[in-house]
Amino acid sequence: MSEPAPADLNLLADEHSAKAAANPHGRSAHLLLHDGVLRQTVIALRAGASLDEHNAPVAASLQVLRGRVSLTVAGRQRELTTGQLHPVPQERHGLLAHVDSVVLLTAVTA
Repeated sequence: MSEPAPADLNLLADEHSAKAAANPHGRSAHLLLHDGVLRQTVIALRAGASLDEHNAPVAASLQVLRGRVSLTVAGRQRELTTGQLHPVPQERHGLLAHVDSVVLLTAVTA
């Protein structure tokens, strides 16, 4: 059995940035890894685009591959920039892109 090819996050960021630019909602996402309860998703957002508040998975982290975003939780915003990694709190949250951005969401689901 052969191993899957490694993912090139820069190429995926380029691809989904272009798709987000062409999308009327300014978003594009790609499920990169689905292994049991583990999920990794590349999410591209145009400046000003957001993901509305939603429930948190069992455990998750958000890594900013490009740009500047805010993780919004209970009316508070935590700004994150390129290269930063932050845990996603175990409560309802959203995401707002201040500039064109790409993030890697790693989540563990039940």
